[in-house]
Amino acid sequence: LSSLHLKEEKPKPDANGAVVKADDNIEKTEDEEKEDRAAQSLLNKLIRSNLVDTTNQVEVLQRDPTSPLYSVKSFEELRLKPQLLQGVYAMGFNRPSKIQENALPMMLAEPPQNLIAQSQSGTGKTAAFVLAMLSRVEPGNKYPQCLCLSPTYELALQTGKVIEQMGKFYPELKLAYAVRGNKLERGQKISEQIVIGTPGTVLDWCAKLKFIDPKKIKVFVLDEADVMIATQGHQDQSIRIQRMLPRDCQMLLFSATFEDSVWKFAQKIVPDPNVIKLKREEETLDTIKQYYVLCNNRDEKFQALCNIYGAITIAQAMIFCHTRKTAGWLAAELSKEGHQVALLSGEMMVEQRAAVIERFREGKEKVLVTTNVCARGIDVEQVSVVINFDLPVDKVGNPDNETYLHRIGRTGRFGKRGLAINMVDSKHSMNILNRIQEHFNKKINKLDTDDLDEIEKITN
Repeated sequence: LSSLHLKEEKPKPDANGAVVKADDNIEKTEDEEKEDRAAQSLLNKLIRSNLVDTTNQVEVLQRDPTSPLYSVKSFEELRLKPQLLQGVYAMGFNRPSKIQENALPMMLAEPPQNLIAQSQSGTGKTAAFVLAMLSRVEPGNKYPQCLCLSPTYELALQTGKVIEQMGKFYPELKLAYAVRGNKLERGQKISEQIVIGTPGTVLDWCAKLKFIDPKKIKVFVLDEADVMIATQGHQDQSIRIQRMLPRDCQMLLFSATFEDSVWKFAQKIVPDPNVIKLKREEETLDTIKQYYVLCNNRDEKFQALCNIYGAITIAQAMIFCHTRKTAGWLAAELSKEGHQVALLSGEMMVEQRAAVIERFREGKEKVLVTTNVCARGIDVEQVSVVINFDLPVDKVGNPDNETYLHRIGRTGRFGKRGLAINMVDSKHSMNILNRIQEHFNKKINKLDTDDLDEIEKITN
């Protein structure tokens, strides 16, 4: 596939893109940092080398119980055009993922059906809707027939890459990017069959500049709906675009989460939908041993960490801090002691964060120091130790039980044993720990020197 050439240099990532500007003089707690969902989603796309192999159940909440829809176990069953099947296999997909098994028959059915689908990042939803778009296109018609909205420039480019990979044996199909910086001559009509872009630019191309005739669009995809509605203005722009489309246009909406605001938005965009939900895996503390270490201050916590360092780095460890400032200090101190550590920090660009995670995954560094915001959604199978250098608390200083579970749930995954060590440096943090114990009804033992042998066994 070819794409329009961007006539301006790539825009600098802004608050919705990849960079979070930090004033070094202000110590922001991670709770106060705006969680950048678009950056998080892009990071997941960059670090996912393969699909998440999930055993989760797919719930299909179908519109019409008599509809002859089914799930598929192979791509051949979908009767795809040969050049698309070739593209699917060339991408390394041997069989459909859980979400694809159920979503693809719905998306490819005749007459076309609308779909709202929820599944977390890495489950194959981008490949699924790309396949649906490529299947519906008439290559002989030289005008836009499929329209895909992404929340940011960077995410649009990632989806574009999937379209180019999957369509590489289909040279008649062309792709255009409706993103800021792509300047076209007024009065020009677009001959590419697929347009992918951000809501503001797509709206301009449809309404003001008339580059696209919305009445000829057959498939409308709204990707990352949860990220979309977190961005000012995107929700209204998306609804305005949807209202210009023909009644028989197929509407497909995808989201990693399904909170109420997303659900309300989805229902405005997608009439009479089929609905698919992928149940999340339950995180459990059953296979995780939890300890705490008593200290008096930050320096003692650092000393305690150095004392157990040998035992924990047999495997790989993640160390969570409450602020960027603490994370930066700790990584620097550990480096001074000669330890090889990686630091994941909010002011890094997404591509830099992806490179750090990749190095950690490959075992080039055994320890990753991070804050919550950066570590959300990262799965590294080799992690068997999590250290809470600071216990997780919410904005008002109460225990953040969900974050505690999320952090230490990084270990003990895939049925393996895991280990969590909590650093306690005051009466207040001991109180937080006690409340966490009560909440999960799980005892957290004090770490004694005798336990280090046990730790080595777990991490080996």
